[in-house]
Amino acid sequence: MWHCTSCKSTCGADVPLPLETAEPYKRADLTPLHNPFPTTNRLNSQSLADQWFHTPSVKHTITVPATVVLGAQWGDEGKGKAIDQLAPQSTWAVRFQGGNNAGHTIVVGDTTLKLHQIPSGVTSRNCNLVLGDGMVIDPWVLDEELSRWEDLTGEKPEGERLFISERASVILPFHKYYDSADKVVGTTGRGIGPAYRDRIERVGIRFTDIEEVLSDSSIIEDTVLRMNKQLQTVGYDKEIQPSELSSQLQWILDRFGSAIKPTGLMVDLALRNGETVLLEGAQGALLDIDQGTYPFVTSSVVGRANATHGAGIHPGHITECFGITKAYCTRVGNGPFPSELSLEEGPGQHMAQVGHEFGTTTGRPRRTGWLDIIALKEAHRISGYSGLVVTKLDVLGGLDEIKICIGYELDGNPISHFPTRASDVERCIAVYETHPGFPALADEDWIDMAERSRKDGTGYDAMPGEVKNIVDRIEALSGIPVVSVGVGPDRRASIAKVGGPFDIVWDEATF
Repeated sequence: MWHCTSCKSTCGADVPLPLETAEPYKRADLTPLHNPFPTTNRLNSQSLADQWFHTPSVKHTITVPATVVLGAQWGDEGKGKAIDQLAPQSTWAVRFQGGNNAGHTIVVGDTTLKLHQIPSGVTSRNCNLVLGDGMVIDPWVLDEELSRWEDLTGEKPEGERLFISERASVILPFHKYYDSADKVVGTTGRGIGPAYRDRIERVGIRFTDIEEVLSDSSIIEDTVLRMNKQLQTVGYDKEIQPSELSSQLQWILDRFGSAIKPTGLMVDLALRNGETVLLEGAQGALLDIDQGTYPFVTSSVVGRANATHGAGIHPGHITECFGITKAYCTRVGNGPFPSELSLEEGPGQHMAQVGHEFGTTTGRPRRTGWLDIIALKEAHRISGYSGLVVTKLDVLGGLDEIKICIGYELDGNPISHFPTRASDVERCIAVYETHPGFPALADEDWIDMAERSRKDGTGYDAMPGEVKNIVDRIEALSGIPVVSVGVGPDRRASIAKVGGPFDIVWDEATF
């Protein structure tokens, strides 16, 4: 098996060479101008091989699996834990959109990891990591994250198994200055929206552009002039100097130059060589820029359709798409939330306190509410989940009754769909069905239950009847198979459906 020197994989990290391509036409059918194939065997053609580095010694023509993990609510659903569990089965974990407005938390024993840009697959040492084409990346935050990881593990993965797409956009201090002026949407203030706006306006700087920008002072001057004018329009009194921007870009190049790669080609070749790829979503379905509660949304497409595009591969690679949902709902920031409860008392306060509902990225208290099946079905309509992971079911322990939103009333009329306009969603009154609650258990008791389910092979039958009833009802109402249930923050505190995709043995954490 051929291995690349830049990562622990059969990819080509410098200039990957696609192997035999699926051929809808015979080679003879193609005109010489458009025929990229030599008449001799490609791998035996020394003249062609001399043009490329890392020529592989294997070939695969069958598309092999890519698995997508997506948030099915308003974000903060517990995607990091699911990805951490799947990563040992994958050789690549790829973030495909968003930036450090994401916050994925992984708990292993006494260690809690809070990740914002590094893919959650970092916990598996044999998993390569990609910050993909569709991302906007804050290099300074990434530097801080990598430093914390090195302090914890002694590993410096950048350029070895962590790679930054040359097509990804750079978040600069300018973008955060501009974002701080937001008073309506309730953004994270991390510069995500302004960075995506620059990309759409085709004036942003990608990682591949940094060297070219640094070599032309006129580009620097024009960029600074534009930035300062935009800051003035939002009342920000700081001015950026050309020398400041040049210094920032040079630092990025010096710090991450070895990690900036054509990651789309790398991931594509890895798939062709029989490897498995985990595509890691950020935020949640109802924050999607096109399909969410606009304008109270994030700045990127968060669904399945963008997973492969933002990673630089085609959608035919996807074989599984898992939606992650809490057993209740939370939302950070402004925007409509039909099943919202009070944080001051009752079940809403219980969810917030027991579930430690504070944003991983912002630290802001999360708004809480009952599980909303209408919103969940909307997310499923957009991304087509092959399985549902229900997280934080343990948090509902101790409540006398548990409600599930099964419909809305809008201006006195019953509806069973999620309205398009945020103002309509704001007026929706949730319609509930009610189920008996179940007793609260200590974290250790939930972990024991989960480990017993794996040891005895009983799956959901290890749960008390009242708990299993909630799982069964979520599956019936949503129409999506529930493949795993989270019953605590620890990676061991999950109960998988017997024979399902999460019914696997995990390696012990190495950090």
